[in-house]
Amino acid sequence: MKFPYKKFLRGAFPAVVRPIIPIKLSYKGQTFAHEALVDSGADMCLFDAEFGELLGIDIESGEENEIGGVTGTGAPCYWHDITLTVGGHEFPTRAGFIRTLASDYGVLGQDGIFNLFVVKFDLQKEVVELSIK
Repeated sequence: MKFPYKKFLRGAFPAVVRPIIPIKLSYKGQTFAHEALVDSGADMCLFDAEFGELLGIDIESGEENEIGGVTGTGAPCYWHDITLTVGGHEFPTRAGFIRTLASDYGVLGQDGIFNLFVVKFDLQKEVVELSIK
C-alpha cells in the first residue's frame, strides 16, 4: 500500500512533507476515521484522548503511565485495546490516549505498525509504502 506524504505550509519557511496516512480506529462497534503520522521514532501508537472518547472509550479507565517525547516532559497516557485499520486491513493493537497530544493527527509507532508492516519511506518521491509482513 502506497500513501502520498501530506504537505504542510510553515509561513515564511518552505513547506514540509510528512508520512501521514488515513486510518480508522474502532472500539466496541464504533469507528472513527482519522489520520496518523508513520513515525519510526515512536515506540507505540498514540492518539488524542478526544478521539478515544468519540469511540466511547472511558479514557481514564485504561492502564495509566507517563510518557515523554523529544522534549523530555512527561504526560499521563491511558492504554486501551482497539482495532486499527490501515489500507482496509484490520489489526488489534494497544494504543495510548493522551490529553496533551500537540497535533491534529495520531502517531503510529514501532508497536502497532512497524511490527506488522515493512515500512519504506521515500522522501524524494514523497511516498510511504507499507507491506504486510
